[in-house]
Amino acid sequence: MSNTAPAIMKFNASSPRVQKLLKQMNNPFLTWFYMLAKLPSMLWWGGRIKSVTLEKCAVTIPYTWRGTNPYKSTYFAALSGAAELSTGTLASLVLAGFKEKTSMYVVDFHATFSKKATGKITFTCEDGELITGVVERAVATGEGQKVQMISIGRNEGGLEMARVEITWSFKVKSKE
Repeated sequence: MSNTAPAIMKFNASSPRVQKLLKQMNNPFLTWFYMLAKLPSMLWWGGRIKSVTLEKCAVTIPYTWRGTNPYKSTYFAALSGAAELSTGTLASLVLAGFKEKTSMYVVDFHATFSKKATGKITFTCEDGELITGVVERAVATGEGQKVQMISIGRNEGGLEMARVEITWSFKVKSKE
């Protein structure tokens, strides 16, 4: 009987899949087509991925007629969508660094809107390292894992307009 512990699966940031996805997500032309296919509402609202690294993602949402509410501010769903995209993009990057197919979905959402959003808002999530550890645990143990990620929306002057906490669940898909 062997006493060796199972090998811990580590995120491979230099894998070709991760590097390709990172390059695609930082290309506005390619992300436009991705959003057309997978997130058409974000395109309608004018949301864009501003920048992505393995640690941080920034997504902008403009104040335009397509995303406004009757109260002359950006619709909360558009703001929430930009916040979710900033966290989900980081999670997608991490998942690309593993061979195992892993499901991810939102299990909880909490938002605080502190100011009226009337200009371009940038949602930034800096939880890249946090998500990496959680997905590594999910892959290593085969058990579902949850993580709460925070995305902060700031206006062009740097003033915090919204704070969104999104809890994601990750589970390695069975090989059946």
